[in-house]
Amino acid sequence: MQLLAYILIYPILWFVSILPFRLLYAVSDLLYILMYHIFRYRKQTVQDNLRLVFPEKSDLEIKTITKKFFHHFCDMILESIKSMNISLKSMKARYTFKNLDIIKDFEKQNKSIVLMCAHYGSWEWIFILQTYTSHRGYGIYKRLQNKYFDRLIKSIRARYNSYLITTKETFKVLEEAKKNGILSMNGFASDQSPKKNKAHHWNEFMGIKVPVHTGAEMLAKKLDMPIVFFAVERKKRGYYEATFQTLAENPTDFKDYEITDKFMKLVEKQIHEAPEYYLWTHKRWKHREV
Repeated sequence: MQLLAYILIYPILWFVSILPFRLLYAVSDLLYILMYHIFRYRKQTVQDNLRLVFPEKSDLEIKTITKKFFHHFCDMILESIKSMNISLKSMKARYTFKNLDIIKDFEKQNKSIVLMCAHYGSWEWIFILQTYTSHRGYGIYKRLQNKYFDRLIKSIRARYNSYLITTKETFKVLEEAKKNGILSMNGFASDQSPKKNKAHHWNEFMGIKVPVHTGAEMLAKKLDMPIVFFAVERKKRGYYEATFQTLAENPTDFKDYEITDKFMKLVEKQIHEAPEYYLWTHKRWKHREV
């Protein structure tokens, strides 16, 4: 069944990926109508999350943010598909970096890096960063159930010297890279909810106490890697700019979870500035303290 699903769906994905951007976003507009108005995909979850973290906002404000979010969410889906065939020139024009010197400085020091980000703005196209540095890129991800689509996602990332590894593989792969003298840049989207029984740390996120992922910080301390946060700003439709900020040049100098808490505060700042670009479809606050 997995192979059949892949055979049936892949040609559609490929066709969408070769569309010019004007047509691509026309498809996104159609997808928005289907997702928001007809199938109402996780619409209630989005609105529940927004009401939870923004109790001061009116129903009209919540509805407006919800609509803006779904428009952006559909764009993200189509942009992810576009990754299959987008040119390097187009990608570099659409996903730019404001202060790449932070990454370059660590490269000159021959230091591997832990990159922390949120599910905000656009995290799908960050792999273009590999074309600006000699670091080998690793993205920590959850393996797809369909092995054929999982293989496809990995092949797309590998176009630019970026590789996907699961949480279980992470320490072993990065430790081996360090032993072999390979500079690595390791991306963690650390803002989502960990399993409650595996949570080591709780803190407030958007005013609500929740369990927090701490794996990026702990791994950086074990392997002595600086931690860099990158924020993504949507400049206009299909165009993004990433800005870097060093969270810890020497992570072992910080108390446990101090870096993670700093990261979460930066994510909050992004959300407050433009909440429609955060990933509200996930039940981030499902394990909140009550």
